[in-house]
Amino acid sequence: MKFGIIGAGIVGTALAVRLVEAGHECVGVHTRSRLSYERFRSYLTVDHRPLEELVLAADSMFITTQDGMIRTVAEDLSVNVPIKPGQVWIHCSGSLPSDILRVKENLPIQCLSLHPLQAFASVEKALAILIGTHFGIEGDNQELGEGIVRDLGGIPHPILATQKSLYHAGAVVASNYLVVLASLAVELFTEAGIPAEGALASLLPLMKGTLYNLEQVGLPQALTGPIARGDAQVVQGHLEHMPPNLVKIYQGLGLIALELGENKKAQLGLSYPPEELNLLKSLLGISGALDRDKV
Repeated sequence: MKFGIIGAGIVGTALAVRLVEAGHECVGVHTRSRLSYERFRSYLTVDHRPLEELVLAADSMFITTQDGMIRTVAEDLSVNVPIKPGQVWIHCSGSLPSDILRVKENLPIQCLSLHPLQAFASVEKALAILIGTHFGIEGDNQELGEGIVRDLGGIPHPILATQKSLYHAGAVVASNYLVVLASLAVELFTEAGIPAEGALASLLPLMKGTLYNLEQVGLPQALTGPIARGDAQVVQGHLEHMPPNLVKIYQGLGLIALELGENKKAQLGLSYPPEELNLLKSLLGISGALDRDKV
């Protein structure tokens, strides 16, 4: 594959390096930033080329700009550059569908989206963790997309273009909201008298242990704690001392934990005692749970 890169940021640079290592040819790069190009050039001896030359030389075009610029680049290509029929345009956004690249219905191109499900802090970090990274793929030529991902050392997952926002939301929950959960836990620790810095340091090994459990036994088996055990008295104690601004959050997360707990017990042929389950539901905000069971 002869490919071009538009946008020489962290992702574009790392993808180009790994694709060249896999035997593909990078025919050029186009970026508005001199610093980005100099960094790119430190990894690959590839010329900066005008869009017209780059498009004509490439089989596939990777548009690895910021999300807000992807549509603009596609419009520029479709209006100001001779189109190469059969060419594949590829972006790496996790939230935008591949067809955002098709600014005209009659464009003789294929559109793909290959999203690495990973947070890349630098080119070096990206190169270190691309192998084994999972990718969400959607678009016109998923077979090509899966081949590219495998050449990158990644693991491809076809996704529904119409539900891509949910895919991205799932990634946000797993990554960004993990930081949010850590912040909430630190807030509770500080309420208990542990300074914030010490609170985070003490929580990180616990969080790492939970991630290890997820890797080893998966869902729902990795769930532990009072809700998994059915210990309603402990949950009640939490709520009695909980800062008011965190009660709803705790209850919402607790309801999901309770569903996981039920699934975990069911897989073992077990179930919560009805009174304990009902009390947990009531504590976690399901109004009238106790009365419904009696009826």
